[in-house]
Amino acid sequence: MRTSHRRLSWSVAGLSLAVALATSGCGGTSEPSGSGTDGAAAAKEHGEGPLRISAIPDMDPSDLAEREKAMAAYLAEELGVEVEYVPVSDYAASVSLFGTGDLDLVFYGGLTGVQARLRTEGAEVLAQRDIDERFRSVFIAHRDAGLEPVDDVAGLAELADTRFTFGSESSTSGRLMPSYFLDQAGVDPAADLDGEPGFSGSHDLTIDLVESGSYEAGALNEQVWRSRTEAGTVDTEKVQEIFTTPEYADYHWIGSPGVDERLGDGFTEDLRQALMDLDGSDTEEAALLEAYGAEAIVPAEASDHERIEEIGRTLGLIR
Repeated sequence: MRTSHRRLSWSVAGLSLAVALATSGCGGTSEPSGSGTDGAAAAKEHGEGPLRISAIPDMDPSDLAEREKAMAAYLAEELGVEVEYVPVSDYAASVSLFGTGDLDLVFYGGLTGVQARLRTEGAEVLAQRDIDERFRSVFIAHRDAGLEPVDDVAGLAELADTRFTFGSESSTSGRLMPSYFLDQAGVDPAADLDGEPGFSGSHDLTIDLVESGSYEAGALNEQVWRSRTEAGTVDTEKVQEIFTTPEYADYHWIGSPGVDERLGDGFTEDLRQALMDLDGSDTEEAALLEAYGAEAIVPAEASDHERIEEIGRTLGLIR
């Protein structure tokens, strides 16, 4: 049964649930509740913190910061510790900082999560969104490129000799799996495109670059594509979806092996439970889940990403 806590003031102010969250009075840190016996007891048991959380920079930076600050406030309330959101410059920096113990909890993509665990002995997969059990990538194209929607992976052969961009070089949904599916279609991204492929750095930028005509086609995660098209921030007269890939496991939260030592025995399990308790049972939690594009947080295991590791090694992205 879920533990009851006194609510902090982290509600959404002046925004609908469908857009990015903005937390009232929330800067780089979120303070634990100073009132209420649950928060005080948890703080005493767990130590003073801070718990340092982060996420790979795969979306608009301001939206990402608002979402993660809202998560920091939620976790501060649930666990009774100070929680600090630490932004990172790129995917590699996230893996590096986690490995040096400067980040305690990171929302990783499938590939970066595998990289982080391989680099950091004792790191634990804690949870994932419900949508991450069956994630997909989307291939898009500028309408002037003359590319047509295709029905299967083999149809991606039409992307040979196109100017093509991925997202980040370490993105699962914006690089790893699109590369894999292109390879399955007989297209070698290193040799069969029109020049070297681009790396936009984020899913949003992939859309923008294809829409502008800087690239004829690209690949990104399905969640961002659906969100942008539903919000009307994609000019669908210029860019179109041509293929949605088969499913694979993707994003998940990973905890650092040093968390229990710093914040007290059992903290990792309490952190896992706090993530799982984010169930949308009130307005604030529903808004936070919406910001993650999810309806629930569900269990996850390291074994869920064995296929990602195998493909990463095959493509030389994991050594």
